[in-house]
Amino acid sequence: MHVIIAYDIGVERLHRVYLVMKQYLNWIQNSAFEGDLSLGQLEELRIKVAKVIDEETDSIVVFLVSNPEWIDRKVWGRERGLTESII
Repeated sequence: MHVIIAYDIGVERLHRVYLVMKQYLNWIQNSAFEGDLSLGQLEELRIKVAKVIDEETDSIVVFLVSNPEWIDRKVWGRERGLTESII
């Protein structure tokens, strides 16, 4: 399934959350990732992120898209995150 995640995290945890998300998804904005995951991978990601965030103050929104063809994605301005996966 296609997953889009947006988050609002305390600055002291931002880098750690970024590193966990980057293991599973593509970085598209400062506080957003997207990509295709299985339900098992999504659960692994949830468990790892739960160990980093403060559930009282941090917020993560997960959008599950069963058919990525339903998304008409447009980028206005510079596309972010594309060079991170180039080796």
